[in-house]
Amino acid sequence: MRIDRRGFLSLGVGAGLGWLTPAAQILARQAEKADGPPSSLILLWLAGGPSQLETFDPHPDSASAGGTRAVETAAKGVRLASGFERLAGEMGSVALVRSMTSKEGDHERGTYMLKTGYRPDPTVVHPSIGAICCHELPVGPADIPRHVSILAGQWPGRGGFLGGEYDAFQADDPKGKLPDVSAFVPSERDARRALDLDVVDRAFAHGRSARVEATLHRKAVASARAMMTSEQLKAFDVGQESAETRAEYGDSPFGRGCLAARRLIEVGVRCVEVTLDGWDSHVNNHEVHRRLVGVLDPAFSALLRDLRRRDLLDRTVVLCCGEFGRTPRINPFGGRDHWTNGFSLALAGGGLNAGLALGETDPEGVKDPARPVPVQDVHATVLSALGLDPARENVAPVTGRPIKLSEGRPIRELLG
Repeated sequence: MRIDRRGFLSLGVGAGLGWLTPAAQILARQAEKADGPPSSLILLWLAGGPSQLETFDPHPDSASAGGTRAVETAAKGVRLASGFERLAGEMGSVALVRSMTSKEGDHERGTYMLKTGYRPDPTVVHPSIGAICCHELPVGPADIPRHVSILAGQWPGRGGFLGGEYDAFQADDPKGKLPDVSAFVPSERDARRALDLDVVDRAFAHGRSARVEATLHRKAVASARAMMTSEQLKAFDVGQESAETRAEYGDSPFGRGCLAARRLIEVGVRCVEVTLDGWDSHVNNHEVHRRLVGVLDPAFSALLRDLRRRDLLDRTVVLCCGEFGRTPRINPFGGRDHWTNGFSLALAGGGLNAGLALGETDPEGVKDPARPVPVQDVHATVLSALGLDPARENVAPVTGRPIKLSEGRPIRELLG
């Protein structure tokens, strides 16, 4: 009898396989390899809302450009804004969607929309796409958290109605030591403390076992201790990479975060979100974007090359986006304001069709974009690339409402 990936691996829960036997972990890896779809998602989150005109959809000959120029890329007929010279060479692996539309122009609501594929709803908190990946994809060999947010901003990925166990584990600049995962006492004393804690836990649970189990306390402790002793924690340590590799990503927290993301998916993490904040350019838009593009370009391009070198690009979907775009019109302060009707994002890996730009925008923002793509369609596309059915439903607790993984339709031009 053949056991499919989800059927077997759903036996593991929470942060990983720390409590499964070595034989079970081997079977988990074999079950994962037996099927073809990609198994990980890396989300490069551009918090604040980047300008499409200064990133993935330049219009250098228009009045709205404000001096922004374009560079040719490895994809015929596709140009990027100046500053993306390194990413330009990787465009054969990248697909751009230039006609994104959203109904949410506020930062918090827009972030919720882009990360969950749903508009905010007072009756339910939807899970982010990273949480969905961890819930639906096989547990894999990781015994560290499978949903990680590096340089997390105000609104990191959440488990929503799937539960707090699917919230993203938050980490800072990988240059520093990961906090709160090392014992403060020698290992022998730490082991004695764990035994003492077990005595207290068992005494407390006597006569109230159902209520204690409902708190998930024991599960949380077991997961935490498995993580603290896991060799996989070294995936956060980018210092183990060569100086040449680190330089390729750029000497920045975001660059190091992207390098850590690659290391984390190698050990079985399902979704890594890396945030580059500061794109909210209501003032001095061009100066803001020059600085941030200088960080994004080396990190994004190095990530794609590194994944390809390690035969991981086809196994990993990379999504680069923010919560919305910015107005074609430049305001009196030299800035651009929020814009939801024709902004851009980039997709790579996962077997998606690449070397293309989908959609077209009016440089002045007067006409609606050609081939508009709503946010939920991107979610459906990413989920489909990962071998998941967007129409699959989970039932939200309390309301008992069935909710689809995504209400969108996969973008046919991007799926092979």
